Amino acid sequence: MSTLTAPERTRTPEHALPGGDDGTRHAWVLVMTREIVARAMNKSFLASLAVSVVIVAAMCGFFAWQSTKTESFTVAVSPQDAVAVAAVQAVDATGAEQDPQVRAEVLDVADDEAALAALEDGEADAWLRPADDPADGWVLAGDGEPSTTLTAMLSAAVSDGVLARNAEAAGTSWESLSTGSTLTTQVVEGGVDSGPGSAVWVIGFVFALLFFAGAMGSGAMIASSVVEEKQSRLVEILAVAVPLRQLLAGKILGNSVIALGQNVILAAVGLVGLSFTSLTMQLPALSASVLWFVAFFAVGFVAVAAVFAVGGALASRAEDVGSTTSPIMMVLMVVYFATFMAEGQLRTVLSFVPLTNVVTMPTRVMTGQTAWWEPLVSLAVLAATAVLAVVVCERAYRGALMQTGGRVSWRRALTAEA
Repeated sequence: MSTLTAPERTRTPEHALPGGDDGTRHAWVLVMTREIVARAMNKSFLASLAVSVVIVAAMCGFFAWQSTKTESFTVAVSPQDAVAVAAVQAVDATGAEQDPQVRAEVLDVADDEAALAALEDGEADAWLRPADDPADGWVLAGDGEPSTTLTAMLSAAVSDGVLARNAEAAGTSWESLSTGSTLTTQVVEGGVDSGPGSAVWVIGFVFALLFFAGAMGSGAMIASSVVEEKQSRLVEILAVAVPLRQLLAGKILGNSVIALGQNVILAAVGLVGLSFTSLTMQLPALSASVLWFVAFFAVGFVAVAAVFAVGGALASRAEDVGSTTSPIMMVLMVVYFATFMAEGQLRTVLSFVPLTNVVTMPTRVMTGQTAWWEPLVSLAVLAATAVLAVVVCERAYRGALMQTGGRVSWRRALTAEA
């Protein structure tokens, strides 16, 4: 393996750039600008961003359509079955207040044959009748499996109707019999429901996906850029005019701006799209959560970008980048799955762990389970981690970038003279 000495040690005035005592004080700005322009003009990046925007908009459109969708059912019942008629009417009244709405309509049938004919002809979606044995309760029949939504709602309505009828027969009232039987739910931590399918779970999943996609995509671009410059020996020319630490700073900040801008665009499209869905009432809390996510992502990505840059410097060929960046990719995979699946106390703990807090703390902010100081402390912990990562990675980057001939280990990069 051959090692080249970093050219900045022998820099002469003719290599100076404008803007500083030695012309290199603000060289990182030039590198950052170059990275931003190169990424912003990259057709693959623009196409990927356009596809992401379309996907986010399509998801919002789907939720908006779902929130206005109405499920309608026609239930065949005999006019003599007062309980059945009342149950279907109760389902219709209750479902009209839900989102999305569920409507139910009574179809009077004279007898069992008429009910079966209505099912076969498609005039009715289900047939509600008493069981042959009164002890067996009621039967909901259908030409196929009846809708689970309709089954659940009719089950509760029929139960209420039968109990009210039995109470009247016993000389009492349904209200007296049902006193103290109401079951309510409570979240011990004082927040909102966060299980699969809830708004909090969905937002956590979206944040995890945005962080994973942004970190992986932009991080891979940094590693690829570094190894291409190293393999083509362009870095030897750049190092004459730009100190390696400023070259690293420019790459990290330039790609951070691009990654952050990409997520801001997607978040803005998402918020606008959600304003047309049933989540409109949660937009104030969601907007605050998104702002915190942007702040956490901006800080957390700096650490991720630094590690990816070192991954590129450790490789001598583009083919080696996959193996040199695999550790950080594995970490990002763990963060992705752990964050949106975490609930309860685990989510609270992860909201203070660097990188996982990029997703979990903004999600907890939406639930209302955080004190005012918790996001600030978590962000401070993430910032300290990012600073430490940059310091270590800067040393490894300078130690590995000028070494050629094969892959460089982290240990050799950190101990090499740079």
